Amino acid sequence: MAQDTPHKTRSIAIIGTGYVADFYMKSIRLYPDVDIVAAFDIDAERLSVFCAHWDVPAASSADELFAALPDDGLVLNLTNPDAHFAVSQACLLAGKHVYSEKPLAMRMTDADTLADLAVAHGLHLGAAPCSYLSQSAQTLWAAVRSDVAGKVRLAYAEIDDGYIRQAPYQHWKSESGAPWPAEDEFQVGCTMEHAGYYLTWLIQMFGPVRTVVAASAQLTGDGAAAHDLSIGTLFHTSGVVTRLTCSIIAPHNHEIRIVGDKGVLELDECWDNLAPVRFRKRMRIRRRLLESPLTRKLRLPEKLAHPVPAKGGSATMNFFLGPDQMLQSIAAGDDPKPAMDMALHVNEITLALQNAGEDSGALPMQTRCDPLPPQSWAAHLKGGAA
Repeated sequence: MAQDTPHKTRSIAIIGTGYVADFYMKSIRLYPDVDIVAAFDIDAERLSVFCAHWDVPAASSADELFAALPDDGLVLNLTNPDAHFAVSQACLLAGKHVYSEKPLAMRMTDADTLADLAVAHGLHLGAAPCSYLSQSAQTLWAAVRSDVAGKVRLAYAEIDDGYIRQAPYQHWKSESGAPWPAEDEFQVGCTMEHAGYYLTWLIQMFGPVRTVVAASAQLTGDGAAAHDLSIGTLFHTSGVVTRLTCSIIAPHNHEIRIVGDKGVLELDECWDNLAPVRFRKRMRIRRRLLESPLTRKLRLPEKLAHPVPAKGGSATMNFFLGPDQMLQSIAAGDDPKPAMDMALHVNEITLALQNAGEDSGALPMQTRCDPLPPQSWAAHLKGGAA
């Protein structure tokens, strides 16, 4: 007996059919009630390949896409970062709710303009990333709320992706054949692309950030490249201090460690929605203080609350968690302001980190010294250079 086809009750449209759009499609396919009414891209060839691969209807223009989308539907803005503001603005002016890929906008004034426009038209506006909704992030947050590690004082979060300029990124392609957007990574900056993954987690767990003290630098590439390293210290309103590092130079490390009075909570990978959360208890053994070499794995009592697609590339993430939540909020008539406020706050912090440079809040040193010479016995390295 043939199974009934699930009734499509929720509508979305996609603008931008490049590399990241395939990751969204893999996640969207986990929601049989979601109908993709149209997709559009200014690159007609890319649009044709994408629509053929995923069997979705193509729109010949943004206006045609808007006309196909019901008022309670949602536009996914998956264009390049520099186009996010203009595309989201066009969607809002057309009376459409918008969920944008990160960042919301490349300038804070543009992000504020979008928020004002959404409020004026009674529309929902949000932005990726949505990994704070994942099982891994929610488990970590539950552990913080339950005082598993005691009173939290400090957190370190890393989003280092390896020495990307030496990687074979020219050969990286999405499922439908879109090339990895190297230009965005190098000219927009890894902080703009990736800081939000842990920023959303940190804000949810420890409250908004009242002060950012940061530095950033361009260490590789030519003069057109953006800063490829940022290190920020975030002072949260709760009193917790967190440090966030982003780079495309340092060895791959997506770890977060949360330090409390009883020990340390750990998670190895923010790009894995199912990454295990572990706790290391602090202990005294004779005259030593240390965190236990044995960890306790923490789990939420509920079953997995959301589906996760098969691993694609370097991520095991459901990219549709955010749009799914926004569609639920639209249907329920919820206040759009909380999600919008978070998107704006994440955007502001991200810009502060990316644009910090060397002199942002810096205290110039007044003293100088010459390096001391090496010990005579350390003058020659056996084996020489590799």
